[in-house]
Amino acid sequence: MAGLVLVAGLALPMLAPQPAHAVPPGTYAYVADFSGDSVSVVRTSDNTVVDTIPVGNGPRAVAVTPDGAFVYVVNQLGDSVSVIRTSDDTVVDTVPVGDSPRGIAVTPDGAFAYVTNINDGTVSVIRTSDNTVVDTVTLTLGSGPLGVAVTPDGAFVYVTNFSNGTVSVIRISDNTVVDTVTVGTDPFGVAVTPDGAFVYVVNQIDDTVSVIRTSDNTVVGTVAVGDRPRDVAVTPDGAFAYVTNADDDSVSVIRTSDNTLVGTVAVGDNPFGVAVTPDGAFVYVTNVDDDSVSVIRTSDNTLVDTVAVGDSPAAVAIAVVREPAPVLRLLKLTTGGKFEKGRTGSYRLTVSNTGNEATDGSTVTLTDTLPADLTPVSLGGTGWSCTLTPLSCTRSDILAPGASYPPVTLTVKIAKNAPNHVTNIATVSGGGTTGTSTATSTTTIHDRNKGKDKDRPKPPRDDRPGPRHT
Repeated sequence: MAGLVLVAGLALPMLAPQPAHAVPPGTYAYVADFSGDSVSVVRTSDNTVVDTIPVGNGPRAVAVTPDGAFVYVVNQLGDSVSVIRTSDDTVVDTVPVGDSPRGIAVTPDGAFAYVTNINDGTVSVIRTSDNTVVDTVTLTLGSGPLGVAVTPDGAFVYVTNFSNGTVSVIRISDNTVVDTVTVGTDPFGVAVTPDGAFVYVVNQIDDTVSVIRTSDNTVVGTVAVGDRPRDVAVTPDGAFAYVTNADDDSVSVIRTSDNTLVGTVAVGDNPFGVAVTPDGAFVYVTNVDDDSVSVIRTSDNTLVDTVAVGDSPAAVAIAVVREPAPVLRLLKLTTGGKFEKGRTGSYRLTVSNTGNEATDGSTVTLTDTLPADLTPVSLGGTGWSCTLTPLSCTRSDILAPGASYPPVTLTVKIAKNAPNHVTNIATVSGGGTTGTSTATSTTTIHDRNKGKDKDRPKPPRDDRPGPRHT
C-alpha cells in the first residue's frame, strides 16, 4: 500500500506564526494531511476548503473536544500532538507524547485525550485543561497500540493492538488495563456505539469487523467487509457503521441491529479515515492516494461530492464551531493520597473558560452530587461562596477566555463499608454559557485493613509436654 509508513519519531518542527482570524459558526471537517504536515479545514455546508493549518510532522489522527472548541492532531513522525483552537484555527499548543503516536480519542467530558503510541506500546493521557501528559498506560511490549475509542459514559477506553490481535480495555478512573479481548488479525480502527453497548473493531488482514459486547467484553459477532479495512465510524443514532476498505477503494455499510452488510460505496484511491457529521446526514472519507475526501449521503449511501485537500489525507474529524460565547469546562480530580475506607479524601474541582468570549458577570454555579458512601466535610476555594447543604459554590466575577477560576477543594468522609468504587457527578453552569458542563469522577476506595490479619505474627506454639499417662 502506498502512502502511510511507520518510522521513528523526529524532532518537533518549528511552526510559522499563523495570523488569527475569526472562524464563522458552522460545521467543519478537519482533515490530517500526513505528507503535507498540515490540516485542511473543509466547510461542510458547501464542501469548500477554507483553511490549511500547519501542524507537526506526519499528522496521522485527529479528534475534536465535545464542545467543538479544540482539535487534537496526532503527529506520528514528530511524536507530538498539535492543539488547534477552532475559533480562529490557530495552533495554541504542542504536546510531546510517546514513540510514533497513531490514534487519539477525547473523553466525553472533554477532560482528557488518550493517545496510542505504536512503537513503545503505551497510551499517553493528556489533561486538556493545561495540555499536560498526566499518565502513561503501559500495554504489552510489542503489542502495537493503534486505534482508540472511549465509551460514552467516560468509564473505559478501548485500544486495538495491531501486532497481537487483541483489544485492551483501560478503566479511566485509575488508567488500569482491566481486560484484554482477542479479535481478528491486525486490528486497526475502533468505534463505540452511542449507547455504549458495543465496540466495532476493524481487522485489517481478516477483512472483517469484530463486534464486542461491552457488558462482558465478549466478541458476539464478526462481519465480513471489503479488502484491507482500515477505519470505522458509527452514526449518531447507532443504526449503521461505516468501514473504509483501503485496497478495494470502497466503504462498507453495516446495519448494527443485526450486523449485516447492507451496502458498499465506491470512493477514492486508498480510503483511510472516516467520520460522520453530528446530524448523521453525511460521511466524510479520506483518500490517501488521490489527496481527496469523499462525501457520502447516508440517506441513500450515494457519493455526492469529492473535495481536493492536502497531501496524503489520513484522518478526519468533524467539529461544530459555535457563535462566540463563553464555554465553561469543569475538571474534577482526586488530590493527595489514596481514598481509604473510614478516612477522609479530597477532590479538586477546576472551572475553565474554553470559549472565545469572557463570561458576562452573571452567577456561575458549581454543584456536586455525592454518592451515599461519601459525606461532605468541607467545600471551598478562593473567591467562591460555598455551602455544604446544598453542596454548591457560586461566584460572579468575569472569567476571560482560556483562563480558570481558583480551584475548589471538596473534602469528604468515606464510609467504613463503602464499595471499592464510587462515582459522583459535578456540574457547572451560568456566566452567560448556554449549556452545563458535567464532570463524572469514579474513585477507587481502598480497604486499609485488608490483609492485616494474615500478616499478623502467630503466637508462639506451646511445646511443653502434656501429662504422662501411666
